[in-house]
Amino acid sequence: MKKFFSAIGIMATIIITAQDQQTNDKAWSAGRPDGHAPISVMGDHMHGKGEWMFSYRYMYMNMKDLKQGNDDAGFDQGLADYMVTPTEMPMNMHMLGAMYAPSDKVTLMAMFNYITMEMDHITRMGGTFITESSGLGDIQLSALYKFFNTNRQSLHAQLGFSLPLGSVTESDITPASAPNEVELPYPMQLGSGTFDTNLAVTYLGQADNISWGNQLRGVIRFGENDRDFRYGNRYSLNNWFAFKATEWLSLSARIEGLIISEIEGTDPNLNPMMVITADTDNSGGTFINSGLGFNVYIPTGALKNLRFGFELASPIYQDVNGIQLKTKETLTLGTQYSF
Repeated sequence: MKKFFSAIGIMATIIITAQDQQTNDKAWSAGRPDGHAPISVMGDHMHGKGEWMFSYRYMYMNMKDLKQGNDDAGFDQGLADYMVTPTEMPMNMHMLGAMYAPSDKVTLMAMFNYITMEMDHITRMGGTFITESSGLGDIQLSALYKFFNTNRQSLHAQLGFSLPLGSVTESDITPASAPNEVELPYPMQLGSGTFDTNLAVTYLGQADNISWGNQLRGVIRFGENDRDFRYGNRYSLNNWFAFKATEWLSLSARIEGLIISEIEGTDPNLNPMMVITADTDNSGGTFINSGLGFNVYIPTGALKNLRFGFELASPIYQDVNGIQLKTKETLTLGTQYSF
């Protein structure tokens, strides 16, 4: 499966770079409801010289029940090797973004986020408990460079990095630690603790009433954080198609291939034999995700260039390393305003 996704990435890169770059008076345009990708896709578009855009996104992701490899697993399977297993993990993320274009070729982007998470558990003895964490995540800074925008096609690249503002030492009370707090496992931490490079290339195409896009992205992590580990690299290929139903409404469908590498290193404060989420063997995997959504765009009047986006996504394939919580639905909605 990993070779399959690698082949897709290579083919996508070849196709993108082979696009016709002849001059044409019809450029790809963001001034329509499908002029932006589905709201869950970041760094999908650029701006003209001197233009600003501010955005807010809310994302809810729920993980529930277990998978072992590509198969569903019961809690008894998790408790066979660990004292505790998670049963559910809802996460809420609030994201504030800003974009500014100092030139027609370059757009700068910054993203801040605030995360709240909780994880429900069951013990081998049948007890249950919940742990929680919340706070600021890592800050994302990027520069986007436009290669061309002609013949209703556009191609741009993104180079970014993250500032490790998010905590990797979040703690809470468990039945075994009461009344003291103990450090929470890897999925409950708010940041990566490392300086991560974010690389992407995005191709966009348009016709009169339809648009499409492809985005190849990699998050590459370097070094180790203060807890002697680093999260796995992420590689994704996002593909979407949108239909402009009216001058203010578009409908979209998206499919994503995603590979997440295993966590490298181990946090000395975590006992990998205690709970599934503290064992780095239970991290990473291969996923195919799908999403359906819509964009609303105000083309005229006092609120011109104000946008609203919505997408509901769910996985159609999950092959995890070891045994992990199963991803369920992901809801993303937000608003964007440019001037």
